[in-house]
Amino acid sequence: MTAKLRLVMADSEPARRLRAGSRLDKYRIVRRLGEGGFAVVYQAQDTIEDRVVALKIPDLSNGQQTQSFEDVQREVRIMAALSHPNVLPLKDARYIDDQFVMAFPLGVESLHDRISRRMARSTAVDFIRQMTAAVAHAHENRILHRDLKPENFILFPGNRVCLTDFGLARNQRRGQLASASGTVGYIAPEQAMGKPTYRSDVFSLGLIVYRMLSGVLPEYPFETPLPAYAKLRKGLHPDFVQWICKSIDPKPQRRFRDGIAMHNALQRIRVTITDKTLSGRATHSTQRHAA
Repeated sequence: MTAKLRLVMADSEPARRLRAGSRLDKYRIVRRLGEGGFAVVYQAQDTIEDRVVALKIPDLSNGQQTQSFEDVQREVRIMAALSHPNVLPLKDARYIDDQFVMAFPLGVESLHDRISRRMARSTAVDFIRQMTAAVAHAHENRILHRDLKPENFILFPGNRVCLTDFGLARNQRRGQLASASGTVGYIAPEQAMGKPTYRSDVFSLGLIVYRMLSGVLPEYPFETPLPAYAKLRKGLHPDFVQWICKSIDPKPQRRFRDGIAMHNALQRIRVTITDKTLSGRATHSTQRHAA
């Protein structure tokens, strides 16, 4: 699928607030889901295809707290270029009534919401495999996400995970400098200095994994032992623990060079959970998902 954009920006007007029942062409607004970054997200009904979708409406009006048309165009083109089961697909991108609208499948909840509740280790490992595959696909297509965090992974029925929100993403080029954008708590130290690389995404994903399995998000600069390290190790294969620690090494050169290497290393760890009962459930879950 290729999203097509109007190359001339509409008149710069503040994005209007939409109420339940409002219409944007074929979309009928159901409710407001949230607001973050430079956009508002709504649940809507596609009245033509008769399905529920998520509508992301960026604020393109003038001002420091808005997103430029060039940024939105970049995000749309990046998402349109990616095609993977674990990357949220962009279904529509166009102007409707002077509002730029991006439509996506509507998930059940974010990973951020899910990790606030008890999660079986086998389920967490299944999620981690999918998340790593998504980042590997982005890096394979020379896309640096720059804002990996639990809020940007969306869960769907059947325990499928999809990576979304490429608003800060960039096509990576050698020697390219960027602003210190990202989310505090998950941003790599070199990214905070305006020098993000694929290894920066590896760091952010590694921190998400650490939080999922330990219940704690380590604060940089790290002190040893890492918080809840004993809880992290419980029931996990030593190779998997080492994989996590390598991902969040403060020195970029000691991490995996990119998501592809990170994914390949995880694939080589055949057993991530050492407990036999959990290991059996994890294998069954992965096979069912693959089918």
